[in-house]
Amino acid sequence: MYSFYILLIMIIVAAIVGLIEFVRHQKRIYSIPIRIHINGTRGKSSVTRLVGAGLRAGGISTITKVTGTFPRLIIEDGTETYIYRKSSANIIEQLSIVKFTALRKAQALVMECMALQPQYQSITENQMIHSNINVMTNIRLDHVDVMGQTLPEIAETLGRTIPKNEHLFTSENIIPHTLKDIADKKNTVSHFVNAESVSLEEMKGFSYIEHRDNVALALAVCQHLKVERETALIGMYKAIPDTGALRRYRVEAFQKQLYFYNAFAANDPDSTYMVWQKIRDEIGLEGVRIILLNTRQDRLDRARQLAELAAKKLAKEIDYLILIGQSTDVVENITVNYGLAQKKIINLGWTTPAKVFEKVLSLTVDLSTTVAIGNMGGMGAETAEFFENRSSKNYD
Repeated sequence: MYSFYILLIMIIVAAIVGLIEFVRHQKRIYSIPIRIHINGTRGKSSVTRLVGAGLRAGGISTITKVTGTFPRLIIEDGTETYIYRKSSANIIEQLSIVKFTALRKAQALVMECMALQPQYQSITENQMIHSNINVMTNIRLDHVDVMGQTLPEIAETLGRTIPKNEHLFTSENIIPHTLKDIADKKNTVSHFVNAESVSLEEMKGFSYIEHRDNVALALAVCQHLKVERETALIGMYKAIPDTGALRRYRVEAFQKQLYFYNAFAANDPDSTYMVWQKIRDEIGLEGVRIILLNTRQDRLDRARQLAELAAKKLAKEIDYLILIGQSTDVVENITVNYGLAQKKIINLGWTTPAKVFEKVLSLTVDLSTTVAIGNMGGMGAETAEFFENRSSKNYD
């Protein structure tokens, strides 16, 4: 009986402490005037960085938290630091960012959503962020195991971060009506942004390959907060891009030129195909055309989707598909079954970046273009870094 009372007291104390901390958090978050919660399937990290940079350029003291390829905290002067995690990613991490922002008395917090499961999407918004601006980049088929099997289902999941009686900004162009319906039910004003509102001339100011819809979305948010367009753009040009940002590296070796595009971050089929089209139509795919697909054991469903993309949509446009990473034998069989000719597939398996480079070099007659897709994890990041280190220019 004595132990029972001790346990009961401990439970009561824990509940009281939890309630006190909850109340403190609510005071902290509401002490931050501008709270921007950025969600969507692709481009969240880029838009988070762009919005933060635009607001800072406009004189608004801003703290930016990016989940992205690697978690980063960006403070008021644009300096960023790595966020150390003792274990796997957890939405509780957002509480400490709010506390940090409130203590610094920043005017704005720009937070990339890190939740996947529907219930965590709701908790992050309704209990932690209480955003007055929600940004939804796009709705694509990704994380279908937890978010839903169809675009409307995924929209419903992501739409849980849309606040009540506030503002939604989105560049979604496939099922925008679904997002509008969700926003309307919450009495939130929807702002639909067109990528063509940003000119190709304006895009030339970036030192990497940015997407027009990301820039258009970020500019719309900044202008809504009374930051002049030109001022916001200047800030965005100076922003440090996310590690997963699309970049082109040019490598010269043995009288050959190798163009390498790091598109690992665009790891769902729709976004990957959009990147391919962007490179093909706006820049050009020169020489031998190669897809480099990096696979992970825990993401085989995604690898299957990308294998289908390579076999069905890109088969006539590519000369080779190089497979690296985990379970590449499985992915090879899937790709062949989808109809890609076996002679186009080169299975390197789990290997080294140097051997990947050597294979690309051997396939190159005088000029080649390699588009790396799949995942930054596993072999992705180190392979991209290898090509970057060998390049004569980071971007041209």
